Amino acid sequence: MYFPRLLEQKVLALSRHFKVVLVLGARQVGKSTLLRHLFPSYKRFVFDPVQDLFQVRTDPDLFLKSIPTPMILDEVQYVPELLSALKRWVDERPEPGQFILTGSQNFAMLKTIAESLAGRVGIVELSPMTFLEGQGRGHTVPWLDAWLKQDLSGLQDGAGLPNLSLHYMIWRGGYPGILNLPDSLIADHFNSYLQTYIERDVRTLSGVENLQLFYNFVRLKAALTSQEVNHAQRGRELGIAMTTAQKWSSHLSHTYLWHEVSSYSGNTLKRITKKPKGYLNDTGLACHLMRISSHEALLGHPSLGALFETYCLNQIQAFAKSLNLQPHFYHWRSNGGAEVDLILERDGCLFPLEFKCKTALTKRDAQGIQAFRKTYQEQQRIAPGLVMYAGDYFIRLSEDVYALPWNWLLKDKGKEKEITN
Repeated sequence: MYFPRLLEQKVLALSRHFKVVLVLGARQVGKSTLLRHLFPSYKRFVFDPVQDLFQVRTDPDLFLKSIPTPMILDEVQYVPELLSALKRWVDERPEPGQFILTGSQNFAMLKTIAESLAGRVGIVELSPMTFLEGQGRGHTVPWLDAWLKQDLSGLQDGAGLPNLSLHYMIWRGGYPGILNLPDSLIADHFNSYLQTYIERDVRTLSGVENLQLFYNFVRLKAALTSQEVNHAQRGRELGIAMTTAQKWSSHLSHTYLWHEVSSYSGNTLKRITKKPKGYLNDTGLACHLMRISSHEALLGHPSLGALFETYCLNQIQAFAKSLNLQPHFYHWRSNGGAEVDLILERDGCLFPLEFKCKTALTKRDAQGIQAFRKTYQEQQRIAPGLVMYAGDYFIRLSEDVYALPWNWLLKDKGKEKEITN
């Protein structure tokens, strides 16, 4: 069964205007499935890190000349020799959309593309499935676009599916391969995923020698999702050099398993930490690495708040990738302890957002956003802030801060109330 993806229209639009389209993303997020659905008549070739199945490394020009276009070329990071040949091929032909590429690693490959295909390639990044995509509703971005237009009236309208378990959604995550799996096989799926990732990507392409130590590093990163990045501390905890911790963290980022959100500073440098916050790309994978055996085990788990933040932020980031112009993502924390989990910046305006994994909110939950507004309101335009939480009501916390349920967009128009405590 095919599940529509948020990036479908963007990929199709790019294929009508660019000679080459590159779809990036972690292993098994659905890149090949998406392209087979969008381009069913295209020939498809999958490359291997060891075998030169189509003699592409030996003679990439001959490969391109011998196969009629258009075509899908999967996992092109294994054949960097092909990219220069692609440049020569597309420079001689005017037709767009002749080559659709996928890649699950961006280091070296993006450098090669920048040198060989600059101006000729449109690039998108596919995330694990969002909540909406997993429900077969991959053609809409219901609330983020409305908020970025500062249309809060739209945030009170939703339609969809009640009685969905937040803990269950966090525990399973959004990898397409687990959508139809019973709970009893989730661990087997992620074990296989990690084995393939470490054997193919880490051993073959990165040259990491101590694979067990690298696996322990990945587990540590999962346990620290949604926290500020501290490479020196991580190195000490595992007995590795800080430079090694930085290198391994970069590898996780380059293979799309990890991403970081920079600290917002604006024009005021004092009181602001410069450390980014890091997030694992999928909460299902994070739960597996943290040895959380079931969604029931998440109840009361000390990492539930961090996993809730990771889940919500990853959803928002995936939605943002489908917009015509993606906002910049930041977080903010002052030396005094005030913080905002996420700051979006677009069109000269800042959009503050907090995540609270609890079912009831008070006005105190708006204090971080209010502190941020007080700090920057004379320097920047700041939109009404939002607090995404695990409750059931759209709530007005203060004059310029609103709270909405994590799954409000899948519900019928809900009740609205204003709290007084």
